[in-house]
Amino acid sequence: MHGRTEGERGYHVIQSWIAMIVWGLTGLGLGNSKQKLFFLPESSSDFIFTVIGEEFGFIGGMTIIVVFSLLLWQGLRIVSRTKDVFGFFLGLGITMMFGLQSIMNIAVVSGIIPTKGIPLPFLSTGGSSLLFSMLGIGILVNIAKQSFKV
Repeated sequence: MHGRTEGERGYHVIQSWIAMIVWGLTGLGLGNSKQKLFFLPESSSDFIFTVIGEEFGFIGGMTIIVVFSLLLWQGLRIVSRTKDVFGFFLGLGITMMFGLQSIMNIAVVSGIIPTKGIPLPFLSTGGSSLLFSMLGIGILVNIAKQSFKV
């Protein structure tokens, strides 16, 4: 498979699973993740959810999932209230971008789907992802502001 040895296939996901084993309810504590040091490649970008879960446990992982669920719900609420067709589809696209991106990232680190290199919005390192996530939220806020004008 493209020059990889048998032992290298699935290395990222296996290391992610090892980190998930120690999650517990509250995790190891801020900065105490072991996997991010040398074992989990791309721990600050693609696999940041695993590191957050290792440091903050099940509570931290579920907090991230709840926050992204609230973001998706609020985005859909904004979209449902807009009267402008362009604003509707633009807002729907931005909301779906956040929803699908977060679902796919969490599915990758859980081993449900193969690794794709999709960052977790607002949390993964990388300037372009953060920039476009902030632009998307700004546009959503503008759509909400225009929708609620009397």
